[in-house]
Amino acid sequence: MTLSIDEVNQIKYADTVDGVLPLLRQRWSPRAFDSRSVNPIDLARVFEAARWAPSSSNEQPWRFLAGIQGSETYSKIFSALVGFNKTWAGHAPVLILGTASANSSNGKPNVYALYDLGAATSNLTLQAAALGLATHQMAGYDHEAARQALEIQADYLLGSVIALGYQAEPATLENEQLLARELAPRERKPLREVAFSAWGTPADLA
Repeated sequence: MTLSIDEVNQIKYADTVDGVLPLLRQRWSPRAFDSRSVNPIDLARVFEAARWAPSSSNEQPWRFLAGIQGSETYSKIFSALVGFNKTWAGHAPVLILGTASANSSNGKPNVYALYDLGAATSNLTLQAAALGLATHQMAGYDHEAARQALEIQADYLLGSVIALGYQAEPATLENEQLLARELAPRERKPLREVAFSAWGTPADLA
């Protein structure tokens, strides 16, 4: 007998310090998705949050391809997925591919394009969580197949594919390996390994 949505969410919620935003504690990346559609108003809110992310020189290099289940865009994004991703991501009602312009408005390379896309994507996932939606980002897709199928310009860099929708019961995952990942606690490196005062020296943040 597997765990319910509420039970697995309790396992996934981060054990973090007081004062950190509750949304950051609660957001995680399930693979079990319900196929019910997302309200277009909520979907617009998700992209509006992405729109207001910070970016280097305010370039706003991100462009998102939004595929709604049943659309040609959805089919093209899904067809580019590889490995286990095809076994679960097709249940999500929305598939999104993030891209970023490799060039700045002045014609020079934008070396922060993917960084900025990441910031916009972070806004997107947090807004989704605030609306009761789940997201899961995937690196496992054929970049060239996606570029060709979606006719993405050569000067745009590709980010992750994002499944978006409502969380389903973990038991809907038929693959045992994926189910085990769904039920496993979230883990992060300790703060001393990511915040330094000098390279390799943990910052004194107490």
